Amino acid sequence: MSEIKGIYAASVSILDENLALNIDKTINHIENLINQGCHGVAVFGSTGQAQLISVAEKIQLINNLTKSIYKEKYIIGTGLNSLSETINFMKVCISLDFNKFLIMPPAYYKYGDEEVISYYSRIVEQIPNSKIILYNFEKLCGYKFSINCIKELTKKFPKQIIGVKDSSYNLFENLKINNFSIFPGSEGKLLKGLEIGCSGIITATCNVTAPLARKVYEDFYNQREQSKNEKLCDVRKVFEQFNLISALHTFLSQKDEDYNNLLPTLSILNPKDKKKLLDDLSSLDFKLTKLETA
Repeated sequence: MSEIKGIYAASVSILDENLALNIDKTINHIENLINQGCHGVAVFGSTGQAQLISVAEKIQLINNLTKSIYKEKYIIGTGLNSLSETINFMKVCISLDFNKFLIMPPAYYKYGDEEVISYYSRIVEQIPNSKIILYNFEKLCGYKFSINCIKELTKKFPKQIIGVKDSSYNLFENLKINNFSIFPGSEGKLLKGLEIGCSGIITATCNVTAPLARKVYEDFYNQREQSKNEKLCDVRKVFEQFNLISALHTFLSQKDEDYNNLLPTLSILNPKDKKKLLDDLSSLDFKLTKLETA
């Protein structure tokens, strides 16, 4: 049995007009994702602008997240290149009883499996009570996990390395490890992943597709005919026409203008692209009002 299973959103972060992290609104958004159908939420992943938000603001949010009624359902992304800052941030999270982490290898520098194993080994040795989901996204960090690398890490740290988010899609069809969670990073891979033994998904677009994704997940496990998977995949394809963060914030800004606030060099969609996004979603009968009442 996988340690973590289900539909997980990689949550957006909400900023105020001065581009400071709005703690209350971000936590409200995170909790609402679970109310809409997510089993849990990854906080401060790449979708949450984690690489751009200050450590101090992250710690402030984590402190407030301890009050959440869904505290046990969160995975904390680190979003830091520095090994020491990653470890220090994780220690703060551990002290507040958050022990599940989504960690991508550092960006910019070129390296291979041996260096990645060393990187995660140093983290686990410093924080042995952590539960780590590896973040496989070559597009962002320049490194793509190999099956051998993951098998070596799980062999070395079976209690700490518990899963992988596969956004490069070279793993989820071929990686087979007992008691290990595998999450493709797209709704388009959800049903296929479940059919071959994956644990669910962790995706950006679950910020708006949570009810649909949960329906597909539940229908699979209850052996019911799929009625929403096609629409779920079609909605994902619409968002994939654009930068996902830009498109999600543009869509969500219909209910709150603060979603328009993004840290440079991110931006919301230009008027032409915004119109196409909303028109394409409307053609699928996918609207914010329906999402909010789902």
